[in-house]
Amino acid sequence: MAQHNKKEKIRNFRLALVDDETHKTLLVARFSKTNFLIAAVSAVVIICLGIYVVVAYTPIRTLIPGYPDARAKRAAIQNAIKIDSLELLVSRWELYSENMRRVLEGEDPVRIDSLIKKMAQSGKTEISDRQIREKDSILRMNVSKEEQFGLSVSKSRNLHIEGTHFFCPLKGIITQGYDPSIHPYIDITAPANSLVHAVLDGSVIYSGWSDDSGYTIQIQHANDIISIYKHNQKLLKKVGDKVSAGEPVAIVGNTGTLTTGEHLHFELWYKGEAVDPTKYINF
Repeated sequence: MAQHNKKEKIRNFRLALVDDETHKTLLVARFSKTNFLIAAVSAVVIICLGIYVVVAYTPIRTLIPGYPDARAKRAAIQNAIKIDSLELLVSRWELYSENMRRVLEGEDPVRIDSLIKKMAQSGKTEISDRQIREKDSILRMNVSKEEQFGLSVSKSRNLHIEGTHFFCPLKGIITQGYDPSIHPYIDITAPANSLVHAVLDGSVIYSGWSDDSGYTIQIQHANDIISIYKHNQKLLKKVGDKVSAGEPVAIVGNTGTLTTGEHLHFELWYKGEAVDPTKYINF
């Protein structure tokens, strides 16, 4: 029985730090195998957590192969602009080859106004009312389908902004994101003459021109939500007009002094405070 008790007894260890000259004990640490394992595992977890925090929240993460840095984002934006230019060039060559075929076959060549209509998909100098009505009908049809599943905002409900289904105002590239202190809005680039859409049902409370923002339109929505669209080439609605979610309200442009290219300056306000649109809208 005595031997059995000896085998079950917990063995303790001692780690001592002794001065080599005076043989005086400076530090003594006593531990068992269990305590040592717990301490080792805790140290490994703390080290891994520290490495994760350093990599995730410091510029060191840009050193990871494949992680997009600022140069990669700028290159993506430049490539998108080049693609738009190439699409425009391809459209011109298509019209040129079409005119060559017509001349060789004795037909009349395509007029220059036909060129503008043919290039309407990539960039137009003017959008007709008929084309706007056609796109408006398609958007209204999509909105009606979404309303069948209760996705759009109903007038009989009072929802918070988190429960609101927004329509994307403009499909493009976000060149400058939201910053609550210095940039409480976002900038979206898109091909010239792209349509700007209302994000929700509402009423136009401002539609006009300012030297800084160019052609600007503001829409009041339900639940204390306001959307603002700036630097437009042309406004399609006036003050007092009722608009539906997804309805065209402007044409993207480059008007005003505070702009450097074709883009939409978009602001979203909730209960008197600017909020980050990317948290609620899928661009």
